[in-house]
Amino acid sequence: MIRLTKEADYGIMLLGHIALRPTGQVHSAREVAELSGLPLPMVSKILGSLVRSEILTGHRGVSGGYSLDADPGTITVAQVIRAIEGPISMVQCGAEPGACEHEPTCPTRINWIRINQQIEQALEQVPISEMLVHETNTPLLEVYSATDEESPITE
Repeated sequence: MIRLTKEADYGIMLLGHIALRPTGQVHSAREVAELSGLPLPMVSKILGSLVRSEILTGHRGVSGGYSLDADPGTITVAQVIRAIEGPISMVQCGAEPGACEHEPTCPTRINWIRINQQIEQALEQVPISEMLVHETNTPLLEVYSATDEESPITE
């Protein structure tokens, strides 16, 4: 079975929690951990990766934390996965040429590279904003602003 690591999956989920709040609002790692139900050390590690890749902005000090300063429609699922896991690849030779001793004679290598490219292109087409879709296929950002309901994230 092929699947994302927990960290990549959680990274997309955590970014979704932050994206449901106003752009630029600062959230502590503890707040995001409580909202997500994930352990604080894991949340801190993932948020740190998102800051290093410049998806989130880190704020130091007493009222420090993390903010999303970009429109969630401009950040793709592929960017988040790369920020947390590194290159997107189904097989090692797709991400690290020369890493496999069988690479020179492998009859399937070219097709794995092609498959990797197709998967990455598909993930590049999905912005985080589209991951925040309600059961009615209405983006959650629109659901909360249209109904004047408070976002599921509490301050």
